Amino acid sequence: MKKEALAEADVVSAATDQLHGEKAHIRAADALRKLETVYGVRSVSLFEHGSLQVKMYAPRFRDSQTPHSRDEIYVVARGGGVFFDGTSRWRFQTGDLIFAPAGSEHRFEDFTNDFAVWVMF
Repeated sequence: MKKEALAEADVVSAATDQLHGEKAHIRAADALRKLETVYGVRSVSLFEHGSLQVKMYAPRFRDSQTPHSRDEIYVVARGGGVFFDGTSRWRFQTGDLIFAPAGSEHRFEDFTNDFAVWVMF
């Protein structure tokens, strides 16, 4: 057990300001807490390695995203709503994985007040 605790010292977590590392273990509760402690911020960077970036995103009232230059994967951390993928709309809920290709119009609509997603690109 002591050996495992020592290994965690080199792992990026949302409990610190460290973003870069070789390993990461980020708990949803810590990521959400970090997001909610910065007033007015709806997206917070959590981890970076090479070209990979991981964020927590929680829009309020409306999602004003514009198409991005990179592919994105969303994993719904909490809440639910409707995802518009540029041509159609479909319901999502906690635990769902959503893919948005680079350059595509997409947004979250009619989402619950507690809605938050992991963002990986």
